[in-house]
Amino acid sequence: MRDMNKILGCLVGGAAGDALGYAVEFDREDWIFSRYGSAGITEYELTNGKALISDDTQMTLFTAEGILLAKNPMNYTAYIGGMFDAYQEWLRTQRFSRKVRKNRLWLTDIKELNDRRAPGITCLNALERGEFGSIYEPINNSKGCGGVMRVAPIGLYYSPDEMEWQEIDTRGAQAAALTHGNPLGYISAAGLVHIVNLAMYRPEMSLLQIMEDMIEKVPVLFMDDDPEECEIFKNLMRKAVDLATDNDITDDLDAIHKLGEGWIGEEALAIAVYCALKHDNDFDAAMISSVNHNGDSDSTGAIAGNILGTYLGIDAIPDKYTENLELIDIIRKVAENLSK
Repeated sequence: MRDMNKILGCLVGGAAGDALGYAVEFDREDWIFSRYGSAGITEYELTNGKALISDDTQMTLFTAEGILLAKNPMNYTAYIGGMFDAYQEWLRTQRFSRKVRKNRLWLTDIKELNDRRAPGITCLNALERGEFGSIYEPINNSKGCGGVMRVAPIGLYYSPDEMEWQEIDTRGAQAAALTHGNPLGYISAAGLVHIVNLAMYRPEMSLLQIMEDMIEKVPVLFMDDDPEECEIFKNLMRKAVDLATDNDITDDLDAIHKLGEGWIGEEALAIAVYCALKHDNDFDAAMISSVNHNGDSDSTGAIAGNILGTYLGIDAIPDKYTENLELIDIIRKVAENLSK
Protein backbone atom coordinates (compact mmCIF):
# COMPACT_ATOMS: atom_id res chain seq x y z
CA MET A 1 0.00 0.00 0.00
CA ARG A 2 1.24 3.47 -0.88
CA ASP A 3 1.07 6.27 1.69
CA MET A 4 -2.54 7.45 1.54
CA ASN A 5 -1.74 10.56 3.55
CA LYS A 6 0.65 11.78 0.84
CA ILE A 7 -1.52 10.69 -2.09
CA LEU A 8 -4.49 12.55 -0.66
CA GLY A 9 -2.24 15.49 0.10
CA CYS A 10 -1.08 15.63 -3.51
CA LEU A 11 -4.49 15.27 -5.18
CA VAL A 12 -6.45 17.42 -2.72
CA GLY A 13 -3.63 19.95 -2.56
CA GLY A 14 -3.52 20.23 -6.33
CA ALA A 15 -7.29 20.62 -6.56
CA ALA A 16 -7.22 23.24 -3.79
CA GLY A 17 -4.61 25.38 -5.55
CA ASP A 18 -6.48 24.92 -8.80
CA ALA A 19 -9.82 25.98 -7.32
CA LEU A 20 -8.35 29.00 -5.53
CA GLY A 21 -6.60 30.17 -8.69
CA TYR A 22 -9.37 29.31 -11.15
CA ALA A 23 -11.43 32.28 -9.99
CA VAL A 24 -8.67 34.69 -11.07
CA GLU A 25 -6.98 32.71 -13.86
CA PHE A 26 -7.36 35.37 -16.54
CA ASP A 27 -7.24 38.44 -14.29
CA ARG A 28 -4.44 40.97 -13.95
CA GLU A 29 -2.84 41.76 -10.61
CA ASP A 30 -4.27 45.25 -10.28
CA TRP A 31 -7.81 43.88 -10.63
CA ILE A 32 -7.16 40.98 -8.22
CA PHE A 33 -5.79 43.24 -5.48
CA SER A 34 -8.42 45.91 -5.99
CA ARG A 35 -11.18 43.34 -5.60
CA TYR A 36 -9.80 41.09 -2.87
CA GLY A 37 -7.49 43.43 -0.96
CA SER A 38 -3.75 43.73 -0.54
CA ALA A 39 -3.28 39.98 0.08
CA GLY A 40 -5.21 39.04 -3.05
CA ILE A 41 -7.61 36.12 -3.13
CA THR A 42 -7.21 34.07 0.06
CA GLU A 43 -10.52 32.19 0.24
CA TYR A 44 -12.47 30.20 -2.31
CA GLU A 45 -14.82 32.02 -4.64
CA LEU A 46 -17.92 29.80 -4.43
CA THR A 47 -20.37 28.97 -7.20
CA ASN A 48 -23.58 27.42 -5.88
CA GLY A 49 -21.70 26.68 -2.67
CA LYS A 50 -18.73 24.97 -4.36
CA ALA A 51 -15.18 25.96 -5.19
CA LEU A 52 -14.95 24.84 -8.80
CA ILE A 53 -11.98 22.95 -10.18
CA SER A 54 -10.65 23.58 -13.68
CA ASP A 55 -9.39 21.36 -16.49
CA ASP A 56 -6.13 21.01 -14.53
CA THR A 57 -7.74 18.82 -11.87
CA GLN A 58 -9.96 17.09 -14.40
CA MET A 59 -6.92 15.96 -16.39
CA THR A 60 -4.97 15.05 -13.24
CA LEU A 61 -7.76 12.68 -12.22
CA PHE A 62 -7.82 11.17 -15.70
CA THR A 63 -4.04 10.75 -15.51
CA ALA A 64 -4.40 8.77 -12.28
CA GLU A 65 -7.07 6.52 -13.73
CA GLY A 66 -5.12 6.25 -16.98
CA ILE A 67 -2.28 4.56 -15.10
CA LEU A 68 -4.74 2.09 -13.63
CA LEU A 69 -6.47 1.56 -16.97
CA ALA A 70 -3.38 -0.30 -18.16
CA LYS A 71 -3.60 -3.99 -17.32
CA ASN A 72 0.10 -3.93 -16.48
CA PRO A 73 1.09 -0.37 -15.49
CA MET A 74 4.74 -1.44 -15.11
CA ASN A 75 4.91 -2.21 -18.82
CA TYR A 76 5.60 0.97 -20.78
CA THR A 77 3.47 0.09 -23.80
CA ALA A 78 0.49 -0.74 -21.59
CA TYR A 79 1.07 2.40 -19.51
CA ILE A 80 1.19 4.87 -22.39
CA GLY A 81 -1.77 3.18 -24.07
CA GLY A 82 -3.83 3.52 -20.91
CA MET A 83 -2.81 7.16 -20.61
CA PHE A 84 -3.76 7.93 -24.19
CA ASP A 85 -7.13 6.18 -23.85
CA ALA A 86 -7.85 8.06 -20.62
CA TYR A 87 -7.10 11.40 -22.25
CA GLN A 88 -9.30 10.45 -25.18
CA GLU A 89 -12.15 9.91 -22.73
CA TRP A 90 -11.45 13.27 -21.12
CA LEU A 91 -11.65 14.78 -24.60
CA ARG A 92 -15.13 13.34 -25.05
CA THR A 93 -16.25 14.81 -21.74
CA GLN A 94 -15.42 18.19 -23.23
CA ARG A 95 -17.82 17.54 -26.11
CA PHE A 96 -14.99 18.27 -28.51
CA SER A 97 -14.90 14.94 -30.31
CA ARG A 98 -17.56 13.37 -32.48
CA LYS A 99 -16.03 9.93 -32.12
CA VAL A 100 -18.33 7.58 -30.22
CA ARG A 101 -16.68 4.86 -28.17
CA LYS A 102 -17.68 2.87 -25.13
CA ASN A 103 -16.46 4.52 -21.94
CA ARG A 104 -13.91 2.53 -19.95
CA LEU A 105 -13.43 4.92 -17.03
CA TRP A 106 -15.94 5.57 -14.27
CA LEU A 107 -14.80 9.19 -14.16
CA THR A 108 -16.36 9.78 -17.56
CA ASP A 109 -19.83 9.44 -16.04
CA ILE A 110 -19.30 12.15 -13.42
CA LYS A 111 -21.45 15.12 -14.36
CA GLU A 112 -19.01 17.82 -13.20
CA LEU A 113 -16.19 16.23 -15.18
CA ASN A 114 -18.27 16.74 -18.30
CA ASP A 115 -18.31 20.50 -17.80
CA ARG A 116 -15.85 22.55 -19.84
CA ARG A 117 -13.59 24.41 -17.44
CA ALA A 118 -11.40 26.49 -19.77
CA PRO A 119 -9.68 23.45 -21.35
CA GLY A 120 -6.38 24.11 -23.09
CA ILE A 121 -6.69 24.45 -26.85
CA THR A 122 -3.40 22.60 -27.34
CA CYS A 123 -4.67 19.57 -25.42
CA LEU A 124 -7.97 19.58 -27.27
CA ASN A 125 -6.42 19.90 -30.72
CA ALA A 126 -3.69 17.34 -30.10
CA LEU A 127 -6.08 14.73 -28.73
CA GLU A 128 -8.64 15.36 -31.45
CA ARG A 129 -6.06 14.21 -33.98
CA GLY A 130 -6.25 10.75 -32.42
CA GLU A 131 -2.49 10.23 -32.77
CA PHE A 132 0.20 9.53 -30.21
CA GLY A 133 2.57 12.44 -29.75
CA SER A 134 5.92 11.41 -28.30
CA ILE A 135 9.29 12.82 -27.33
CA TYR A 136 10.89 11.59 -30.55
CA GLU A 137 7.86 12.15 -32.80
CA PRO A 138 6.32 15.38 -31.47
CA ILE A 139 2.76 16.17 -32.39
CA ASN A 140 3.36 19.94 -32.23
CA ASN A 141 5.86 22.45 -30.86
CA SER A 142 3.86 23.54 -27.81
CA LYS A 143 5.49 24.10 -24.44
CA GLY A 144 2.29 25.23 -22.75
CA CYS A 145 1.77 24.25 -19.13
CA GLY A 146 -1.00 21.80 -20.07
CA GLY A 147 1.57 19.01 -20.12
CA VAL A 148 3.02 19.56 -16.66
CA MET A 149 -0.12 20.49 -14.72
CA ARG A 150 -1.63 16.99 -14.99
CA VAL A 151 1.20 14.49 -14.37
CA ALA A 152 1.63 14.43 -10.57
CA PRO A 153 -0.10 11.01 -10.17
CA ILE A 154 2.75 9.38 -12.10
CA GLY A 155 5.17 10.42 -9.38
CA LEU A 156 2.79 9.06 -6.75
CA TYR A 157 2.26 5.65 -8.32
CA TYR A 158 5.70 4.41 -9.33
CA SER A 159 8.04 3.52 -6.48
CA PRO A 160 11.78 4.14 -7.02
CA ASP A 161 12.33 0.79 -5.29
CA GLU A 162 10.55 -0.91 -8.21
CA MET A 163 11.52 1.31 -11.14
CA GLU A 164 14.60 3.42 -11.86
CA TRP A 165 14.11 7.15 -11.43
CA GLN A 166 15.12 7.73 -15.03
CA GLU A 167 12.20 5.66 -16.28
CA ILE A 168 9.73 7.24 -13.84
CA ASP A 169 10.70 10.73 -14.97
CA THR A 170 10.62 9.72 -18.62
CA ARG A 171 7.11 8.36 -18.16
CA GLY A 172 6.09 11.79 -16.93
CA ALA A 173 7.69 13.39 -19.98
CA GLN A 174 6.04 10.93 -22.36
CA ALA A 175 2.61 11.55 -20.84
CA ALA A 176 3.06 15.26 -21.46
CA ALA A 177 4.45 14.67 -24.97
CA LEU A 178 1.15 13.07 -25.97
CA THR A 179 -0.09 16.63 -26.38
CA HIS A 180 2.93 18.95 -25.96
CA GLY A 181 5.85 18.40 -28.30
CA ASN A 182 8.30 21.13 -27.33
CA PRO A 183 11.09 19.80 -25.07
CA LEU A 184 10.36 22.43 -22.41
CA GLY A 185 6.77 21.19 -22.32
CA TYR A 186 7.74 17.64 -21.43
CA ILE A 187 10.98 18.25 -19.51
CA SER A 188 8.91 20.33 -17.07
CA ALA A 189 6.55 17.38 -16.65
CA ALA A 190 9.52 15.14 -15.85
CA GLY A 191 10.60 17.74 -13.28
CA LEU A 192 7.26 17.68 -11.47
CA VAL A 193 7.14 13.88 -11.48
CA HIS A 194 10.66 13.79 -10.00
CA ILE A 195 9.71 16.19 -7.19
CA VAL A 196 6.47 14.39 -6.34
CA ASN A 197 8.15 10.99 -6.46
CA LEU A 198 10.84 11.96 -3.96
CA ALA A 199 8.33 13.75 -1.72
CA MET A 200 6.23 10.57 -1.77
CA TYR A 201 8.90 7.91 -1.28
CA ARG A 202 11.87 9.66 0.35
CA PRO A 203 10.45 11.27 3.52
CA GLU A 204 13.95 11.72 4.93
CA MET A 205 14.71 14.37 2.30
CA SER A 206 13.94 18.03 2.88
CA LEU A 207 12.03 19.87 0.18
CA LEU A 208 15.18 21.84 -0.63
CA GLN A 209 17.12 18.59 -1.09
CA ILE A 210 14.35 17.32 -3.35
CA MET A 211 14.48 20.45 -5.52
CA GLU A 212 18.27 20.27 -5.76
CA ASP A 213 18.05 16.61 -6.79
CA MET A 214 15.56 17.51 -9.52
CA ILE A 215 17.79 20.28 -10.88
CA GLU A 216 20.79 17.96 -10.92
CA LYS A 217 19.17 14.92 -12.50
CA VAL A 218 16.23 15.80 -14.75
CA PRO A 219 18.13 17.85 -17.38
CA VAL A 220 20.66 15.01 -17.76
CA LEU A 221 17.92 12.77 -19.18
CA PHE A 222 17.35 15.06 -22.15
CA MET A 223 20.71 16.81 -22.54
CA ASP A 224 21.94 14.76 -25.51
CA ASP A 225 18.91 15.60 -27.65
CA ASP A 226 17.89 19.01 -26.32
CA PRO A 227 20.90 20.74 -24.71
CA GLU A 228 19.64 24.29 -25.20
CA GLU A 229 16.23 23.60 -23.67
CA CYS A 230 17.86 21.69 -20.78
CA GLU A 231 20.01 24.70 -19.96
CA ILE A 232 16.97 26.98 -20.04
CA PHE A 233 15.10 24.61 -17.75
CA LYS A 234 18.01 24.15 -15.35
CA ASN A 235 18.73 27.87 -15.11
CA LEU A 236 15.10 28.76 -14.42
CA MET A 237 14.72 26.08 -11.74
CA ARG A 238 17.96 27.27 -10.15
CA LYS A 239 16.63 30.82 -10.12
CA ALA A 240 13.40 29.65 -8.45
CA VAL A 241 15.31 27.80 -5.71
CA ASP A 242 17.73 30.67 -5.16
CA LEU A 243 14.89 33.16 -4.84
CA ALA A 244 13.06 30.91 -2.39
CA THR A 245 16.11 30.48 -0.16
CA ASP A 246 17.20 34.12 -0.23
CA ASN A 247 16.24 35.50 3.18
CA ASP A 248 16.44 39.05 1.88
CA ILE A 249 13.49 38.44 -0.47
CA THR A 250 10.23 39.10 1.35
CA ASP A 251 7.90 39.98 -1.52
CA ASP A 252 6.66 36.84 -3.27
CA LEU A 253 5.16 38.77 -6.15
CA ASP A 254 8.48 40.40 -7.01
CA ALA A 255 10.11 36.97 -7.04
CA ILE A 256 7.36 35.50 -9.23
CA HIS A 257 7.80 38.33 -11.71
CA LYS A 258 11.40 37.17 -12.17
CA LEU A 259 10.18 33.67 -13.10
CA GLY A 260 7.42 34.46 -15.61
CA GLU A 261 3.65 34.13 -15.69
CA GLY A 262 3.20 30.38 -15.85
CA TRP A 263 1.50 29.98 -19.20
CA ILE A 264 4.37 27.78 -20.39
CA GLY A 265 5.61 24.63 -18.74
CA GLU A 266 8.93 25.69 -17.28
CA GLU A 267 7.53 28.95 -15.89
CA ALA A 268 4.55 27.21 -14.29
CA LEU A 269 6.84 24.71 -12.58
CA ALA A 270 9.32 27.42 -11.53
CA ILE A 271 6.60 29.52 -9.87
CA ALA A 272 5.27 26.43 -8.09
CA VAL A 273 8.78 25.43 -6.97
CA TYR A 274 9.37 28.91 -5.59
CA CYS A 275 6.06 29.10 -3.69
CA ALA A 276 6.25 25.56 -2.27
CA LEU A 277 9.86 25.97 -1.16
CA LYS A 278 9.46 29.50 0.21
CA HIS A 279 6.51 28.36 2.34
CA ASP A 280 7.48 24.73 2.85
CA ASN A 281 5.68 24.42 6.19
CA ASP A 282 2.66 26.60 5.42
CA PHE A 283 0.27 25.22 2.81
CA ASP A 284 -2.05 28.22 3.05
CA ALA A 285 0.71 30.77 2.46
CA ALA A 286 2.06 28.77 -0.47
CA MET A 287 -1.33 28.58 -2.17
CA ILE A 288 -2.05 32.28 -1.71
CA SER A 289 1.36 33.17 -3.10
CA SER A 290 1.04 30.79 -6.04
CA VAL A 291 -2.21 32.20 -7.46
CA ASN A 292 -2.00 35.96 -6.91
CA HIS A 293 -0.14 37.09 -10.02
CA ASN A 294 -0.77 38.06 -13.62
CA GLY A 295 -0.37 34.61 -15.09
CA ASP A 296 -1.92 31.14 -15.20
CA SER A 297 -3.10 31.19 -11.60
CA ASP A 298 -4.94 27.88 -11.51
CA SER A 299 -2.07 25.92 -13.04
CA THR A 300 0.62 27.42 -10.81
CA GLY A 301 -1.67 26.88 -7.82
CA ALA A 302 -2.39 23.29 -8.82
CA ILE A 303 1.28 22.40 -9.30
CA ALA A 304 2.33 24.08 -6.05
CA GLY A 305 -0.51 22.22 -4.30
CA ASN A 306 0.63 18.90 -5.78
CA ILE A 307 4.17 19.48 -4.53
CA LEU A 308 3.48 20.75 -1.04
CA GLY A 309 0.47 18.49 -0.54
CA THR A 310 2.67 15.46 -1.19
CA TYR A 311 5.50 16.75 0.96
CA LEU A 312 3.36 17.73 3.97
CA GLY A 313 0.47 15.26 3.60
CA ILE A 314 -3.27 15.77 3.81
CA ASP A 315 -3.21 16.56 7.55
CA ALA A 316 -1.27 19.78 6.87
CA ILE A 317 -3.92 21.14 4.50
CA PRO A 318 -6.22 23.56 6.36
CA ASP A 319 -9.90 22.67 6.54
CA LYS A 320 -10.82 25.73 4.50
CA TYR A 321 -9.34 23.99 1.46
CA THR A 322 -11.34 20.79 1.83
CA GLU A 323 -14.65 22.37 2.83
CA ASN A 324 -16.70 23.25 -0.25
CA LEU A 325 -14.09 21.85 -2.65
CA GLU A 326 -15.89 20.48 -5.68
CA LEU A 327 -15.67 16.70 -6.17
CA ILE A 328 -13.78 16.13 -2.92
CA ASP A 329 -15.34 12.67 -2.59
CA ILE A 330 -14.34 11.78 -6.16
CA ILE A 331 -10.79 12.97 -5.48
CA ARG A 332 -10.68 10.78 -2.36
CA LYS A 333 -11.87 7.79 -4.36
CA VAL A 334 -9.21 8.32 -7.01
CA ALA A 335 -6.60 8.61 -4.24
CA GLU A 336 -7.82 5.33 -2.75
CA ASN A 337 -7.60 3.61 -6.14
CA LEU A 338 -4.09 4.94 -6.65
CA SER A 339 -2.94 3.78 -3.22
CA LYS A 340 -3.59 0.09 -3.83
